[in-house]
Amino acid sequence: MKPAPFEYHAPETVADAVGVLADHGDDAKPLAGGQSLVPMLALRLARFEHLVDLNRVAELSGLTRRDGTLVVGAMTRQATLEHDDRAGAVPLLRRAAPLIGHFQIRNRGTVGGSIAHADSASELPAVALALDADLEVAALAGTRVVPAGEFFEGNWTTVLGPDELLTAVRFPVWEGRCGFAVEEVARRSGDFALAGAACGVALARDATIERAAIALFGMGNTPLRAPTAEAAARGRAGSQPELQELGRLAVEGLEPPDDVHASSRYRRAVGAHVVALALGAAVREAAV
Repeated sequence: MKPAPFEYHAPETVADAVGVLADHGDDAKPLAGGQSLVPMLALRLARFEHLVDLNRVAELSGLTRRDGTLVVGAMTRQATLEHDDRAGAVPLLRRAAPLIGHFQIRNRGTVGGSIAHADSASELPAVALALDADLEVAALAGTRVVPAGEFFEGNWTTVLGPDELLTAVRFPVWEGRCGFAVEEVARRSGDFALAGAACGVALARDATIERAAIALFGMGNTPLRAPTAEAAARGRAGSQPELQELGRLAVEGLEPPDDVHASSRYRRAVGAHVVALALGAAVREAAV
């Protein structure tokens, strides 16, 4: 099939892009890497009268260190997270990037596109949530900053208005004895995860966990934090029984999706397992 007819716009500045979005409202859609949007258009699962191609907006790309954060432009390619040394300031991005689809997808897919698309089974929204990232949003009326914890409303749904554009993501840079890991279970390499976890830990001088961040993906309509498990992790040494208990706490009370890919019960069991795996890997990395 082919997409329904649409009018194509190719702005070269953020101001021009948000101007088009403001003019056309719900009838317009930003086009970033197109790895999710183009197939949906081709299958006519989505239809927009206007497509706003962001690929000529140079100010939306790049990595910059600023005030204890790594600022990632929304049009930065996912492959950049793997290959640009500056991305190493936020190791969790490096851990997540190779798990996103295949290298051809990452060469075209963008950081902002993935986060704004808000698929609850994808890695980058969970990374943003785990690290308490801030999202920079532009509109004709001005700019605002949205914490990742307030950005996701549901599967494929965010707080972005029809006239707003995600322009950058600010990822905090952790200091000290820190470790990070992403673990997931998928049917095939490159598939969306049935369940996954993005974790970070910081160790105290006595090698116990001083700080923990745990985000789950594929376990609900949005990426989810696990505050009970994070609190329980503090002061723990990360022994195997402790990790298993923290995994259990992370999924306690959750009702994951029950569909043709996996049952809710299976996802809950896998979710506990991947949290334990990710926390264990993060603790080992921090202890080196």
